[in-house]
Amino acid sequence: MATIEERIAQYENMAEADPENEMAHFSLGSAYLKAGRAAEAAASLERCVELNPDMSKAWQLCGQALIEAGWSDKGVVTLQRGYEIAAAKGDLLPRDAIADLLRSIGREPPEIETAQGKPASSSQEGGSFLCSQTGRAGTQLEGPPFKGPVGEWIAANISAETWQEWVDQGTKVINELRLDLSQDEDSATFDQQMHEFLGVPEDITASA
Repeated sequence: MATIEERIAQYENMAEADPENEMAHFSLGSAYLKAGRAAEAAASLERCVELNPDMSKAWQLCGQALIEAGWSDKGVVTLQRGYEIAAAKGDLLPRDAIADLLRSIGREPPEIETAQGKPASSSQEGGSFLCSQTGRAGTQLEGPPFKGPVGEWIAANISAETWQEWVDQGTKVINELRLDLSQDEDSATFDQQMHEFLGVPEDITASA
């Protein structure tokens, strides 16, 4: 499996090859953050939300990176905006994570009201399937997208809408990294990108 620095190099190449690919900047920013390179993470994630202002998770990680880089005031502004976006979209997990980040530095998340004038709720509406990666209500996949424990986990936890987002991103990953999925190393790189995008737990990937 690729090291964090190898993954950063891959994502840097992706972002350079396609500067308008928000997921390349998101993946790069996430990798920078994991590597403790907070300032670089913040720059990449700021570019991501500039390209796709609706990406709640990117706002969350961007705010976290800004705080870790020592830019707390800017981080608060970013997190507050991200909270509003996540709440409006129904992305409950990023919304709650942003609230926790704000409280960790002594700030409260902004008050959000629904169209009915009531505070936004984290309840699941109408029995809809709740995606574990986004916290957003969606459609459950009809079955595992492929065999094995990872496929089963995806079917149980990832909505059809989030899975389609990965299918679209996966095509970009293959093209921009010039992956040949018949090669074990390239296939492992593709799988790692998928696991990170969908938030597959490490214990599930290890059992695959």
